[in-house]
Amino acid sequence: MTTKAIARKSAGKPESRTALVRRARRINRELAEVYPYAHPELDFENAFQLVVATVLSAQTTDLRVNQTTPALFAKYPTPEDLAAANPEEVEEILRPCGFFRAKTRSVIGLSKGLVEQFGGEVPGRLEDLVTLPGVGRKTAFVVLGNAFGRPGITVDTHFQRLVRRWRWTEETDPDKIEAAIGTLFPKGDWTDLSHHVIWHGRRICHARKPACGACPIAPLCPAYGEGETDPEKAKKLLKYEKGGFPGQRLNPPQAYLDAGGRPAPPLGAG
Repeated sequence: MTTKAIARKSAGKPESRTALVRRARRINRELAEVYPYAHPELDFENAFQLVVATVLSAQTTDLRVNQTTPALFAKYPTPEDLAAANPEEVEEILRPCGFFRAKTRSVIGLSKGLVEQFGGEVPGRLEDLVTLPGVGRKTAFVVLGNAFGRPGITVDTHFQRLVRRWRWTEETDPDKIEAAIGTLFPKGDWTDLSHHVIWHGRRICHARKPACGACPIAPLCPAYGEGETDPEKAKKLLKYEKGGFPGQRLNPPQAYLDAGGRPAPPLGAG
């Protein structure tokens, strides 16, 4: 059956719950083969760096955060250091991230919270993390999944777009999306699922011009045809390592480099 025929079939017939679960899990399995090296795209060496970087990533790219945090962590390597920082000096470092005044208040505030409430250590519980300034459920799940190995679903803009495009859910509220998708997969799959979906959204299934003709899961996608279907034209829409360009991390995992990925340049390079 052709991709177009499958798309027409899925569009014309209501999907049972069992069929939805099977399709969703198959998509995740196939994305795992496409992105076996998927990882958090923020540079970090410990849980403190990850929570700060994740807060800074709001309304900007992970690349810009990765280009900015080396100077921040060199000057303020611990929560105690950042909690005692001069806000104006932090603002100057964070200026490239955008919304630098609000983000300065958040990272200094969360550092003070870590020092005053948790002895300078990043807590490993959702209910504790969300008490910190600037830390919501999305940020908390990034930290839990990638610094503590505790499963969580990261509902960012890419995740929201793709799971609705794939008709895994019709929910629009992030918390409701998280709950709905969590019922489709075993809990142990949640963190890697988040990476797979987000990576696919950044590289192939873009918001405005999805590269449908270069998509490895096109036969499973009910939204096939919303983007460019010509294979050669679609290839030109691919981003990051799929399009032969640098990724978002200055210091990516070795597995990513082994797969042909290229590290991003530092701030001001090029």
